[in-house]
Amino acid sequence: MWAYNSVFYQIYPLGLCGAPAENDGQTLPRIRRLLDWTEHIRRTGATAVYLCPLFQSDSHGYDTRDYRVLDCRLGANADLREVCDAFHAAGLRVVLDGVFNHVGRGFWAFQDLLQNRESSPYKDWFYVDFGGDSPYHDGFWYEGWEGHYELVKLNLRNPAVAEHLLEAVRFWIDTFGIDGLRLDVAYMLDKDFIRRLRAFCDGCKPDFFLVGEMLHGDYNQLLADGMLHSVTNYECYKGLYSSFNSLNLFEIAHSLNRQFGPEPWTLYKGRHLLNFADNHDVTRLASILQNPRHLPLLYALLFAMPGIPCLYYGSEWGIKGEKSQGDAALRPALERPEENQLTRFIAACAAAHRTEPALSQGDYQTLLLTNRQFVFRRQWEGRQVLIAVNADESPFHAGFSAGFSAAKDLLSGQTYTLDGGLELPPYSAFYLVPAV
Repeated sequence: MWAYNSVFYQIYPLGLCGAPAENDGQTLPRIRRLLDWTEHIRRTGATAVYLCPLFQSDSHGYDTRDYRVLDCRLGANADLREVCDAFHAAGLRVVLDGVFNHVGRGFWAFQDLLQNRESSPYKDWFYVDFGGDSPYHDGFWYEGWEGHYELVKLNLRNPAVAEHLLEAVRFWIDTFGIDGLRLDVAYMLDKDFIRRLRAFCDGCKPDFFLVGEMLHGDYNQLLADGMLHSVTNYECYKGLYSSFNSLNLFEIAHSLNRQFGPEPWTLYKGRHLLNFADNHDVTRLASILQNPRHLPLLYALLFAMPGIPCLYYGSEWGIKGEKSQGDAALRPALERPEENQLTRFIAACAAAHRTEPALSQGDYQTLLLTNRQFVFRRQWEGRQVLIAVNADESPFHAGFSAGFSAAKDLLSGQTYTLDGGLELPPYSAFYLVPAV
């Protein structure tokens, strides 16, 4: 699967492109702004772009009105096709958000239900009780996503609903040439629907990638054969920033060992979870990390740990955004990309991840662990990389057995002698391979 060796770059188009918060009905080709980001995305080292919701919606994109029409605030379908073609020409795969658990109140079938009530042919597309009432005083009750009644839950066990969604996916593949889907709130989707979606996508396009949003619980529920290829790794998301803020690297090491370690009870060895430092739903990394000098170190871990690394637009040069300030603070409009020392460091991490198979495919083993220092090994078919991080303001002698006497750092290109370990400067990170 191509995605297992990829680096993802996530964009929230309605935000980045400066669309109005509410659908104003005006068609403007704002999506074309992404054309100017193509080369920057390549320079970060990303090889795939994940685009948050794009299709006609009431407001934020997760409240779909029409699965076949680009949101007018972003332009027309032809504009999206041009963007996807440009990404593909640049060697970037394209993954879209599949929002299949719920729709917006403006969704055409729900509008028919509002008008025709019991006579609507679409009443069984939703979970409706005509003896109740909704917070909108519609004269009937319906199930909303987690109590949000602007998001109307779909009945995925209705064959007509499932067929409508699958045909939308076929349309996206045929029209835009997409390479995969990220399934919104996959933890709530009907599992039979997920199995049917996987089989359908496999039949439409070989190596079509499916990744699901999972927050907590056993990720293997959705990673089973015939279901999803990957899920979001929220456990390690929290462990990454929390470990640095508390100067307790045992936390992230525990999660990695629990998920991928050598013990027989390891949960996800051989699986490829989607790893991230932030996204459109959580506080930006530069806002949540207490020490800015830990930013590159956290990204060094993100690109070295088992799984698929994913960047969120703007965070690669360290922009801030607090969840407490609302979703808009996390999804800002940006005129153009920027690049700085952090961006270049991330690009070096991404290059190592792309070119060194041990980083994308290898086993995981802890070699040294203290509250502020962490050394682990990734190994695959005789190749190995030693990842060493010092989160302290003081230098540290990391004593470990590397199995080789001279090492090259993939991040800096420098060569080091390993005599029972390595001297780690303050706030440093290394990707060490045997020197040739």
